[in-house]
Amino acid sequence: LAENDIQFYIINATKIAEEIGLGNRTNSIMQSAFFKISGVIPYEDAVKDMKTAIVKTFSRKGEEIVKMNQVAIDKGGEVEKVQIPAEWAKIEVKAKPETRKNVPEFIANVVEPINNLKGDTLKVSAFAGREDGTFPSGTTAFEKRGIAVNVPEWIPENCIQCNQCAYVCPHASIRPFLLTEEEIKNAPSDIVTLDIKGKGFEGLKYRLQVSPLDCTGCGVCAEVCPSKEKSLDMKPLGSQLKQVETWNYMADKVTYKTDNIEIDKSVKNSQFAQPLFEFSGACGGCGETPYVKLVTQLYGDRMIVANATGCSSIYGGSAPSTPYCTNKEGKGPAWANSLFEDNAEYGLGICLGVKKLRERIARLMAEAIVANSISESTKTAFNEWIDSMDNANLSKLASAKVIEVLANEKNPVAKQILDLKQYLVKKSIWIFGGDGWAYDIGFGGLDHVLASGEDVNVLVMDTEVYSNTGGQSSKSTPIGAVAKFAASGKRIRKKDLGAMAMTYGYVYVAQVAMGASQNQFLKALREAESYPGPSLIIAYSPCINHGLRDGMDKSQYEQKRAVEAGYWQLFRNNPLLEKEGKNPFELDSKEPDWSKFQEFLNGEVRYTSLKKAFPKEAAELFVAAEENAKWRFNSYKRLASLDYSIK
Repeated sequence: LAENDIQFYIINATKIAEEIGLGNRTNSIMQSAFFKISGVIPYEDAVKDMKTAIVKTFSRKGEEIVKMNQVAIDKGGEVEKVQIPAEWAKIEVKAKPETRKNVPEFIANVVEPINNLKGDTLKVSAFAGREDGTFPSGTTAFEKRGIAVNVPEWIPENCIQCNQCAYVCPHASIRPFLLTEEEIKNAPSDIVTLDIKGKGFEGLKYRLQVSPLDCTGCGVCAEVCPSKEKSLDMKPLGSQLKQVETWNYMADKVTYKTDNIEIDKSVKNSQFAQPLFEFSGACGGCGETPYVKLVTQLYGDRMIVANATGCSSIYGGSAPSTPYCTNKEGKGPAWANSLFEDNAEYGLGICLGVKKLRERIARLMAEAIVANSISESTKTAFNEWIDSMDNANLSKLASAKVIEVLANEKNPVAKQILDLKQYLVKKSIWIFGGDGWAYDIGFGGLDHVLASGEDVNVLVMDTEVYSNTGGQSSKSTPIGAVAKFAASGKRIRKKDLGAMAMTYGYVYVAQVAMGASQNQFLKALREAESYPGPSLIIAYSPCINHGLRDGMDKSQYEQKRAVEAGYWQLFRNNPLLEKEGKNPFELDSKEPDWSKFQEFLNGEVRYTSLKKAFPKEAAELFVAAEENAKWRFNSYKRLASLDYSIK
């Protein structure tokens, strides 16, 4: 600064944005500040042009938004110049010593240079051992971006230990921990713990821990907290930095104690499992990532993910950041991203490849048993594995026994099976993507995969627009919604992907909204993964493209409002029930309060902007949207009332 006589200016844009009601949106303020100090054109002219542009850009979002942004332009000119002392030019600069421990070589030599915009300086030798293009998992844990303005502070005396805050956290930056007395004693400071509520936790204490440097400050956790007096209070980041050391201890030294806990039994239990998807680059308040996180908590140690291009591939694997990680045993999701148009086929290919390799293991074992060329203990282990190979939990136990006995087995078959040992445990195959992929571009492939009958799971994160490319209309976009390529409102009804999949009769289908019913999503996830065939979960995912009037901190509440108003429906269709003479279709939504439907539409800019630009069309389309929602709900009611006891 001093050596180059740099002119240094500051402005607290975050504080200004909050004061005038823009929340964390500082773009108008910073744009004005740029023109104030750069002098590229007269500042008065710049202000006039910017305010004109604001009317054009934000008028569809309402007069209030226009006024706030115009105030932001005026405030942006209030920059302050910082005088740089001349003696700074003579200061001896010393490199700050590395104080972090156990930083992997790949993080220090590849990830951090790329994140510091020095990727072009990397030598080919930095990628030695990575010639196949794979990146190690879990790199986001080392980023510690510290981007939040406010982060949650836990208030133990108010906490009811429901773990809902962790369940809905888009970035896995708030987690409940179970601690032994020894772990409490070894903690870096006097940490507050609670006697844990419920059975099965004897001898353990409870603590809710936030990672301040990984939190995005979205506030979803505090909004969802159901305790009488809130257990989480959003505080300035600086006031919570003392929690960084505590988080590091909890993450590194406190074990996840799930051996005796049924993690898929309840929302509370599920959050004692380690998230194997953490600290992604998703937007604050993202409606998609909580779904992904829970899948990894329940099945991550044995799952393989084929991810369609879209938001989920950007926050899931933008080099060099990888939020998918591993547990203490080094097990975690294997993740890969395919093209937009062929992800379903890609996932099916993975499924069939794994299936063939496991069939080969079974054949090798069967041949060895028939040939009587192995020890009795190995025969027993082989038979156990063959009997349980398609059962996730039992195959884990059987696989451990197989690996143990083969360590001392002399038969050549031992090496052949050990070379394939990563396939011994039954894999949980998942295909992830958004509605642009599932409803539109990749629908043909998705239909092919569902029709195949193979044991593959599909999670569609439905934002009702092409989110990653900027909010274009898809076949999932409902009547009346404004999106790119539907500026005057969508004119045709939303495609019913779930109903189409149900026509096969052997596909498990669920439509969920975590914020409306946390238990229904958990139940659907449990049923879908255990179903011996194709399963499809369609998850409602509020997005920044929706323009939530109340803000993205209310993204979970928005899901609840959508279901209560009849805008979105919850159901599960399990073909296994039909074999028992029961109706496979269960409508989990209650009768909607239709008086809230228009109120729901008025809470999102994607709808209200139509009223301002095309009021006549908006009135007609909003009526059509409500009629369509009633038609769809009544269609589901008819399905739920069918009698399957009649043969």
